[in-house]
Order: sequence, then structure tokens, then C-alpha cells
Amino acid sequence: GIKPLEMKRDLKLALVNYDYDAEMLQREYFQEQPNNYQIEVARCLSTAKAEVEKSKRTLLELKYRVFYNKPPDSFDSAGTLMPTLNHDDQRLFDKHEKAIQRRKLDLMTVKIAEAETKFYHCLKRFDHELATMWNNHRDLVKNQGMTTTLTNLIENRLKNITDRWREIYNYRINNYIRNSYDNLDSINTNENGQKSNNSGFSSFLIIDDIHQFSEKQLQLLNRGPTYVPPCQTSILSSCHSMDDIVQRKYAPLKHQLNSLFSKHHINIALSLEIQQKISDQFTDSFSVPIPSNLHQRALYEDRLILSIRYSLKKNNFILRRTADNMNTFYLGNRQEFETKAYDYVSKSDAYKVLLNKDKGYGGQQWQTELNQMAESMNLLLESLKNHESLNVDLFNRLLVDASKVKLPYLYFLPDVSKENEISLVPYITSKHSATWRISKYLNELLRPFVDKILSTTTFCDEPDFMRKLNDYVYVERHLRATTLFCSIKIINYYTLDIHKNMIDTVGYFLADNLVTNKLEQVTIQAIKNLLHIFLYNNVFYYKDRIYTLMKGSPNTMPLSDTLSNVFLFTWQKKILKEIKSKNEFFGRYKDQVFFTWNNGKEEELGSFLQTIRDKNPNVQFQKLIGTNVPFLNAFVENQNGELFTRVYHHPILPRYTLPYVVGHSKLAHG
Repeated sequence: GIKPLEMKRDLKLALVNYDYDAEMLQREYFQEQPNNYQIEVARCLSTAKAEVEKSKRTLLELKYRVFYNKPPDSFDSAGTLMPTLNHDDQRLFDKHEKAIQRRKLDLMTVKIAEAETKFYHCLKRFDHELATMWNNHRDLVKNQGMTTTLTNLIENRLKNITDRWREIYNYRINNYIRNSYDNLDSINTNENGQKSNNSGFSSFLIIDDIHQFSEKQLQLLNRGPTYVPPCQTSILSSCHSMDDIVQRKYAPLKHQLNSLFSKHHINIALSLEIQQKISDQFTDSFSVPIPSNLHQRALYEDRLILSIRYSLKKNNFILRRTADNMNTFYLGNRQEFETKAYDYVSKSDAYKVLLNKDKGYGGQQWQTELNQMAESMNLLLESLKNHESLNVDLFNRLLVDASKVKLPYLYFLPDVSKENEISLVPYITSKHSATWRISKYLNELLRPFVDKILSTTTFCDEPDFMRKLNDYVYVERHLRATTLFCSIKIINYYTLDIHKNMIDTVGYFLADNLVTNKLEQVTIQAIKNLLHIFLYNNVFYYKDRIYTLMKGSPNTMPLSDTLSNVFLFTWQKKILKEIKSKNEFFGRYKDQVFFTWNNGKEEELGSFLQTIRDKNPNVQFQKLIGTNVPFLNAFVENQNGELFTRVYHHPILPRYTLPYVVGHSKLAHG
């Protein structure tokens, strides 16, 4: 269209004006009859400034390429050409494309690092030239002074250089990268006429089936599940008035405000005034019309999303975020996905069918059963209150309101961490379940105490692991040339054992670590009774069936982590007993264990862990043993008694991606 021609014309006109101004500044400078030193200073500063601006704009352009997912065509070398594949080889094609994308991103990382180095080098040189000029001027060096007129002219010349390079940069970004009106790197073919691979740096879409999505649809999906299309509220169907939309959007904020007013004891008059002002500002923000370009983008992306949904349904595809909680989508065949999910449920010893809709149980029967379960839970709570195990306030707090209970459901997210294999990870919704209140209370009661007892053998996060490992190596000096590292991954972290054993384990843990038989005025027996109510009443539905959990509890409940930590604390004592007297390093982060071994060779450690596995088959784990192992996001290595560490990148998963934060993002990152 005419737009790129207008942009090119505007750039040429701007450059003519900048060149004219530069020529006029140079003539004014020479009219002041500068000496040789003053002429050389102006030349050196102008040259250095031009190099600074050029290197700065080059660096910014590279970063914009990453942002817009547009690598240079120079990356499409012979090593990254796409092979000639027919349609039936789609999966092989996608796999090869992923490898190319990773390679391009690695190349761009190196290129950006080089550009940053060059920019800081040029900036340092310019700062040195400028500082030298002012030092000579202040020190009254003979024939090396600068008049005010000359310094003003130099300053204007430097500003002219900055503005000129900014104009060029903005044109390149808008014309080539942001809008793709032209090809920045010439024709996208190699010298043999073979088509190069013009895929982006990386994809946040794992494709596991043959598809016919368009390039635009794939571009939107490649943004991952964290991407939120802009201004969708402004283009909603006319069946919803803007007032209705505003009220619905304002409701969560209103609830938070009321909670804050209550917490900080704000009087009614002031709270109403604050709430009214915020409500008015909130409403006004929706009344401001959005810019036309954003409106067009919102309409375009809305239609694109509808077309993606249609294609998913038509081709029987399933789209899910991945189980690693990163900004990645998985696209696969729905039937294959659901077959794997059904196999998982039917073969798992952690689930048991309670009701089957196929045998005559309808939705009304489900609700009846759910109400009966809530009633039985309340009867058990009332019994605890009558035996003075619970006070009245706590009893009222834990009572189950059947009218507000929602039956949890089971869903699966794909684990894409293995080569040529997609496994599924189960998740059970729990927020409005019958056991939610008891779970929340028990976790608030147990978690602080459990964390305190477990602190000496627990890693808070990756930095905590590295600090403690460095202390072991450099402060305590226990690392030897023969020291082995071992990392363990607990596979069934949330389904470790049957409910009775889990309750007993928590009871023994509390009895061993409490001075009395109470934790914050709640007896150990009362805690065990509440755990019994919680564990034996976790139910969910999946595919027209209601299931109960025979082992563990929903992985979406914080209490489940606390219970698993207590259970594994008891289990890991078997390892600690063996290594405690030998100055070994040990720690655990949730379902991952790391420790050192100086008690023999790798085979002996493997035999020791196999013995633990045989004696405790309920704890299923995978192990890695050697002088170098990955743990969390670190790769640790023992090179003849010297510790070497680096960031660990999973060989299959994307290296550079943002997390998919579940829940309130501000709290999660705060």
C-alpha cells in the first residue's frame, strides 16, 4: 500500500533536514576560527557519538526482533534449512522446526551479548573523550581550552546525531519489524534458490498432531496461555450493556475494598465515600473510547480466536497449557489425550469409583449424595464440638454449607518434558469443595509448625539450595574429589499412602515434636480427627462418574503439600541415618531430594537406595547419581574436589519462557 512509501519519504525528508542542520553547525563552528585541537575535539566527539548511537540502536533493534519474534534472515543458514517433508511427516517437521527455533534463540542470545559489549565499549570511549575535553579546559592546558560558543555548537551537533539515528531506528522498527512492510534482510532464499526457514525464535506451542492451522492462528497460539487479547470487553456482544459489564468487573474489587475496610476498622461514612470515588473512577475508565487501532486489533484477534475454536472442534483437537506451569500450549489429538486420561484414572490405585451415572444415577442423585456427605461431615464436627475438641467459633467456621459446595472435577495437563512421549498430570479443582474450609484451617494450624521443624533439612528455593551447598563446600570444606551427588524425584508426591497411614504419621510427628499434646490449644487427637474428615471426604467427578481419593489429597490444596512434607520427613530419616555421621549434605524441596555421598562408589549408593525402595514401596522415586547432576534449576558438578555450577536448561523444554502464574499474579511475584 501507500503507507510504506509515505514512511520512506518521511525518512528521506528527515535525513535531508538533519544533514542540512549538521552542515550549518559545522560552518558556524569554523566561523569561530578554532585551532587544530578544537577541530580534532569536535571530530572525535562526533565520531564517538555516532558510534554510540549506532551501537545503541543496533542493540535495541535486536531486542525488538526477539519481542516481535522476527530473527534475521542471516540465521537461515545451511544448518537451519527446513528439510523437504510431505504432509504425513508433520510431526517430524514440527520437531525439526523446534530444534531450529532453539538454535536461532541461542544465536540471538550471543548476538545480543556481543551488541551490548560493543555498546558499552563505545559509550566508555565517548565518555572518555568528553571527560578529556572538559579536564583540559578546566586545567587551563595551553591551546586546549574551549569557548562557550564552541561547546554549545558541539552540544547541538551531538543532539543532531542522536536525533538522526533515532529517526533511522524508528523507521526500521516500524517498517521492517513491527509492520513487515519490507524485508530487512533482502530476499528470504539462499544462494541455491532453496527456501529458508522463516520460523521465529521460539514457540510456546507444542504440536503433537497433524494440523491445518494458518500462520496467523499459529502466531496467536505461539504467544502462550499468558497472553490476554486487549480490549475484549469493549467489543462484547450488544446483549450485554456496558453498565452490566462494569458492575460484573467491579464486583471483585468491591469485595476486596470491603475486606480492607473491615480489617482496618474504617468507619462507614469514610468507607462509603472512598468506595463511591473508586466506583466512579472505575466506571469512567470504561467510558473512555479506545483508540481505533486498538479497536481494530481487538476485533481482529476476537475473530481469530473464534476461528481457532472452530478449528479445534472441527478437527477434534485439544488445547491445554502444559503441566510445568510455564507459558506453553500443547496441541494434540483429543481422542488420544482422553484415552490416556481414562487409562490413568482406571489404572490408578489412588482413585475409587463411588457413583456411576451410566447405572442410573443422574445429576439429582449426585447432588443428593453430596448433600448427605456434607451432612455427615457436619455431624462429625458437631461430635467433636460436643466432646469439647472444638470450640463454638471453630465449629461454626468449619461447618459445611451444602448450598455453596461445588463438586470438584478432575482434569489433566500434559507433561512434555520427555522425548517423543506425552504423559498426563492430574489436577482436581478444590476451591469450593466440601473439604475446603477444613483444609484451609488445618494448613494454617500445621504449616508454620511443620516448616519450623523441617527447616534444617528443607530448601526454601533455588538460591537457598545454592547458599547451603556453598557453605558445605567452602565453609565446612567437606567436598572431596570422590564425593558423589544424588538427586531424587518423588513421583507420587501427592498420593504417598492410604489415609490411615497418613493420619498416623502426622500424629506421630506431632507427638515427637510438641512439648504437650496440643498445638495452639488443639489436641493431637482433634487434629487427627479433622484430618480423618478431610481425607475421607475428598471426592471429584470425571466422565460421568464420581470418585473418591484412596491415597493422598488434591494437589491444588496447600494442605496436601504440608501432609506430604510430614510424610517424607519421616521417610527421609532412613537416608539421614546412613549419612548423618559422615558429614554429608542433605536437603529437600517438596518432591525433590539432594544429598552428597562419601560412603563408597556409585553402585553402593544405588544398592542402598534400592533397599529403601524395597522396604518402602509406597514412596515411588527416580534417582540420578554421579559427579554431576541437575537439581531444581541448577547443574552442579564435582571436578576433582572443586564445585562448578551453572543454570540447568532442560534439553526438551524451551529455555526462555515466562511462568504461567496460577492465582493472583501480584501476590505470586511479590
